[in-house]
Amino acid sequence: MQIVVDLTRCQAYTQCVFLAPEVFRLPREESLLYRPDVPEDQVERVRQAAAACPVQAILMGEAVSPG
Repeated sequence: MQIVVDLTRCQAYTQCVFLAPEVFRLPREESLLYRPDVPEDQVERVRQAAAACPVQAILMGEAVSPG
């Protein structure tokens, strides 16, 4: 599964970091970092993170792409 985070929408609420720390990171004052290719064992956690994102910045799917 692929994900894309719209970093222009992301407000760093960090719900994704708490729910899927193996995929999302927010190092100090920098912007969100993430793995676009989600490991199979993390798919459910990323689904929960996408649902919990207050600004709905996480897009999921088999063939999502930036833009």
